[in-house]
Amino acid sequence: MESYLHENFGGVKSKNSTEESLTKWRKVCGIVKNPKRRFRFTANISKRYEAAAMRRTNQEKLRVAVLVSKAAFQFIQGVQPSDYVLPEEVKAAGFQICADELGSIVEGHDVKKLKFHGGVDGIAEKLSTSTTKGLTGDSESRRKRQELFGVNKFTESEVRSFWVFVFEALHDMTLMILGVCAFVSLIVGIATEGWPKGAHDGLGIVASILLVVFVTATSDYRQSLQFKDLDKEKKKISIQVTRNGYRQKMSIYSLLPGDLVHLAIGDQVPSDGLFVSGFSVLIDESSLTGESEPVMVTSQNPFLLSGTKVQDGSCTMLVTTVGMRTQWGKLMATLSEGGDDETPLQVKLNGVATIIGKIGLCFAVFTFAVLVKGLMSRKLQEGRFWWWSADDAMEMLEFFAIAVTIVVVAVPEGLPLAVTLSLAFAMKKMMNDKALVRHLAACETMGSATTICSDKTGTLTTNRMTVVKTCICMNSKAVTSNDSSLASELPDSTLKLLLQSIFNNTGGEVVVNKKGKREILGTPTESALLEFGLSLGGDFQAEKQACKVVKVEPFNSKKKRMGVVLELPEGCLRAHCKGASEIILAACDKVVNSNGDVVSIDGESSKYLTSTINQFANEALRTLCLAFMEIGNGFSTEDPIPVSGYTCIGIVGIKDPVRPGVKESVEVCRSAGIMVRMVTGDNINTAKAIARECGILTDDGIAIEGPDFRDKTQEELFELIPKIQVMARSSPLDKHTLVKHLRTTFGEVVAVTGDGTNDAPALHEADIGLAMGIAGTEVAKESADVIILDDNFSTIVTVAKWGRSVYINIQKFVQFQLTVNVVALLVNFSSACMTGSAPLTAVQLLWVNMIMDTLGALALATEPPTDDLMKRAPVGRKGEFISNVMWRNILGQSLYQFVVIWFLQTVGKWVFFLRGPNAEVVLNTLIFNTFVFCQVFNEVNSREMEEIDVFKGIWDNQVFIAVIGSTVFFQIIIVEYLGTFANTTPLSLVQWIFCLGVGYMGMPLAVRLKQIPV
Repeated sequence: MESYLHENFGGVKSKNSTEESLTKWRKVCGIVKNPKRRFRFTANISKRYEAAAMRRTNQEKLRVAVLVSKAAFQFIQGVQPSDYVLPEEVKAAGFQICADELGSIVEGHDVKKLKFHGGVDGIAEKLSTSTTKGLTGDSESRRKRQELFGVNKFTESEVRSFWVFVFEALHDMTLMILGVCAFVSLIVGIATEGWPKGAHDGLGIVASILLVVFVTATSDYRQSLQFKDLDKEKKKISIQVTRNGYRQKMSIYSLLPGDLVHLAIGDQVPSDGLFVSGFSVLIDESSLTGESEPVMVTSQNPFLLSGTKVQDGSCTMLVTTVGMRTQWGKLMATLSEGGDDETPLQVKLNGVATIIGKIGLCFAVFTFAVLVKGLMSRKLQEGRFWWWSADDAMEMLEFFAIAVTIVVVAVPEGLPLAVTLSLAFAMKKMMNDKALVRHLAACETMGSATTICSDKTGTLTTNRMTVVKTCICMNSKAVTSNDSSLASELPDSTLKLLLQSIFNNTGGEVVVNKKGKREILGTPTESALLEFGLSLGGDFQAEKQACKVVKVEPFNSKKKRMGVVLELPEGCLRAHCKGASEIILAACDKVVNSNGDVVSIDGESSKYLTSTINQFANEALRTLCLAFMEIGNGFSTEDPIPVSGYTCIGIVGIKDPVRPGVKESVEVCRSAGIMVRMVTGDNINTAKAIARECGILTDDGIAIEGPDFRDKTQEELFELIPKIQVMARSSPLDKHTLVKHLRTTFGEVVAVTGDGTNDAPALHEADIGLAMGIAGTEVAKESADVIILDDNFSTIVTVAKWGRSVYINIQKFVQFQLTVNVVALLVNFSSACMTGSAPLTAVQLLWVNMIMDTLGALALATEPPTDDLMKRAPVGRKGEFISNVMWRNILGQSLYQFVVIWFLQTVGKWVFFLRGPNAEVVLNTLIFNTFVFCQVFNEVNSREMEEIDVFKGIWDNQVFIAVIGSTVFFQIIIVEYLGTFANTTPLSLVQWIFCLGVGYMGMPLAVRLKQIPV
């Protein structure tokens, strides 16, 4: 079976599956009772083709728009009056431009129209907004603006009502055939036996069909609501906006034309807009156009499109067009209909359902043939072969209904849907545990993870940073937040230089919030430095206003530095840079000494500074070096900021404590067979100190720097990679290379954490990409499969535990369902062959189908995880889904149940002294009741596939208790009170005890089976 599944259903990967593999398995699925239900949670390939076509159209539109705008730059001397007419309702609302005109300017890159409207400042004025204070006004004015210009949301598919799921459940082909059988049975029954006696069989089937339909629809509807809730969480994206003169965090869905948005590296552009101010802004438009070459956005090319991503630089943007008026909004509306890729487990279980479905169809045909042969033989013996009565017709119809019902039971339509049920349940619970799953497949893949490559900052540490040590003017000193003595100890010139560096060479800001309190915005590192600057008595706004910024090169993980060129009040230019201490120090040839004088770095001072960096790093401090240089007035904004010739101002050591519980979580991973590796851009000594504190770096492990890793040959990497536990000063490419080798060369299932834009390739390459919810950029989050909302490593371990739980829960359900499938098929087929009749009727089989399908999935696929799961070895990449352990349990229980039922069929009347006309009905009821209780106890057995104690934690799963309780309750009702419809009769106390006893005996049998080695 595994080889067949691998060949026909193994092409679908956990991520980045090809269209060919997604299409192939659909064609192989031969027997599908209900395509609407079976393929509900799979990708809509036709909608994806539509989205791809839209992307190509966008690409062509933008290409033409760019060419036209370039031509316009060359030929526009003076702009001719436009034929634009302002709509009256817009004019009445106090605006001078409408939404359509704004859309045509930005989307069409129309320089001519932009110039006609007075450029960016003119557009801002016509939108009644400010390029410094943003939108002003009350909620009423914002409501009017929203009515005219729209909301920043794209159209989503409507929430489907419960009755839609009922309608889809009714599309089951076998249920429709049974419905026709029930209708014919009603007509013939009423015609021959009258009302109501003749209607009992038909109404019994109808009632069973409706019960199956409503239970199925209820389960599916609940799943859809869970997915809807998760979708809402996925779309919670915030952005920095200036509104009413205050900088504030706001949902992108609250944006209105006229808002002033602040964009930085890794942000997704939330709407169409115009560039107001900024530096070195590179925009990646591939998500919208498919074009991989980034676009430079400046005041000459100010057009920013929704859905594109900031690859480098930072800027402020004036929002012009929102929601469905943008190309991104239209594209997202189409993409949302395309759905998620199906998961490998869903596809594999579709394969299992197909195999069993084909076997079941054969059994159904054989059973029908054998039953019809028995009827024909009897009629031939009685000499009435050519004469058919209404009873004969009803008997033939009953045979057909039994055959169809065997197909209902045999085709386990619920198998692939059980995956979705389990995943939906796990995703909802993981949301409560601070993990947001973006792609279904990540849930099950995480359970197979063998390696986690984790960032240090913010994941293993708290990301609450403070400057605790400094080395300024060649003097090392410990500092505290309340200690302002350092400022008085520094020479005035050095203090001025230090504050100028801190407050100008930064990606953060010090602002006053609505409450009038000072607030620091920016990354934790930037915030720590700004806090340090403020503690020295610095004034952020005064320093910013004192100098003019000429050029900015933002920090990125490749360069590990950031720089700024300032024009000083006296007119000369000065460059400041900061970054990784050893990199910046290597770029310095001078240093500020204890007197505040600039002196050359000699051997002694170089040794002192290097040892200071190492000392700080060994104390697990993040070290940054600050430097400056005077540059000539010949510097142009087109020139890169110099990379050498700097003067070292000082070194700061920033404390970022290890998160509580990380060491224990790393130990849990180790006992679970998951290796944790730290991959960081920090100093190697800092990384080693933190790794030891976390328990990641062991005596036999290796810590290596990115540049050394890059220089290794393939043979050396093959020897080295299994031992690497820490990689410091790594570039995004190093991370990507490590992940690729672990996956391809060593066959590991790799989970990778990332927060920056440059982490996107590694997140994409990994089996499971984990982005940080707090520190992560939108680009990283979009590339990730799971978002860790609290940036905590312990949450990653929780995700792994839930992943294992999903995988094992599905295995439990498959084991349970296959056992029922095997027994139901064998019992009805063998009975038909031996006795010429089937002991389980259509109504009874439909009830059994509901027990094993919808109710079984609810009970077993929603088991919560236990700590014992993290004491097992991971499944890895090559683990078989239907394992030998499962086959042992399935075949053992099936054989036991078949023998018991066969025993009842052959000698049941003799054992229970059944005599008279009612004997056959009592025996069949006994068989049906015994069969159901065998499944009830086997469902309990299936909670553990290898452990003896199947009752451990049973009361923690209320769903399981409810399903078992309701199954037993309704079984009693069916046997004792619904005999007319279900072809049953009330049983005696002894008979009930026998049924329970036979079911219970499956439990000691399960214990014995589990002791058989496989």
